Amino acid sequence: MSTFDRLADLPLEVEGYELEGLQAQVSSGFERLTTVVHLQGAGAEGVGEDVVYDSDDQLALQKAGAVLDLHGRYALGEFCERIDGLDLFGVEPQHGDVSRLYRRWTFHSAALDLALRQAGRPLHDVLDRPARPLTFVVSLRLGEPPALEPLHSRLTRYPTLRFKLDATSSWTPELIAALVDTGAVDSVDFKALYRGTVVDQAPDPVLYHRVVEAFSDAWLEDPDIVTEATRAALASVHDRITWDAPIHSIADIEALAFPPRMVNLKPSRIGGLKKLCDTYDYCAEHGIGAYGGGQFELGPGRGQAQYLASLFHADTPNDLAPVGYNDNQLRPGLPSSPLAPAPEAVGFRWTSA
Repeated sequence: MSTFDRLADLPLEVEGYELEGLQAQVSSGFERLTTVVHLQGAGAEGVGEDVVYDSDDQLALQKAGAVLDLHGRYALGEFCERIDGLDLFGVEPQHGDVSRLYRRWTFHSAALDLALRQAGRPLHDVLDRPARPLTFVVSLRLGEPPALEPLHSRLTRYPTLRFKLDATSSWTPELIAALVDTGAVDSVDFKALYRGTVVDQAPDPVLYHRVVEAFSDAWLEDPDIVTEATRAALASVHDRITWDAPIHSIADIEALAFPPRMVNLKPSRIGGLKKLCDTYDYCAEHGIGAYGGGQFELGPGRGQAQYLASLFHADTPNDLAPVGYNDNQLRPGLPSSPLAPAPEAVGFRWTSA
């Protein structure tokens, strides 16, 4: 039985929904807005978090309110198909199709939570998979000019932390050597596939050579393999290259230039419950490893991504640190990796610290 087949026939009764706006200043230096959808029916409530990045799109959603007529009785798979057929934006979103995927996942995840709560069962029970301790890394940028302080300050308080770092052309050989000496870097993200964002990183063969040689065991995420010089720097390390930004579907995995050993599966970027379940099954069948990634969630979305990672890829370097690690000033008492399993007794929720 496929993963989705275990979920598709869950009965779901929907009476309506409400929206809740969230906002916070996060460590990458921007104000993050998200919206929680509270889907209601039969005396229960399911939640999902909209992680569309553009503030204008978030504010437009919140201002419009609960305008969709979702009332009815469904099987969970039928409800997801109904959502897929709706325009969830009043106007074209700032970043087009990927934002549509994010919002679609918001309603799918809320529906999954509601269906499970109405059934009185947790996700891991329905999927017949144990929730396992979750390995995580902290995603971090080192500023401009780059400095060790953001990493060292976190290691001072939490010495067992592991990191995924965004590499930039301003990284010097001395900085790279100091980073290697920490022994705490599991992944280096080249951000080569982002366009028009504050984290864009142009192809830089000098940077690529330095990183490949210095971090001999680290995963190398989203490099440029089109530019001749950067492609040459990566020629001997294809087994360490992972992909994040281009992965929205099984078709995207199959379209990669060479078969991957590992991919980053973000539920919101996959953008649908059936698509996500099918992608998990595809990776398992083809021996492709996976890890999860966050989207600067402020509410239940981070816990839901952690829950899925604990079921499908608990032991990989999941970029799903508890949300407290996104704060500019870390508070004491944050949990260390691996996170103890924390699924709620019913539904699709993980009690995040």
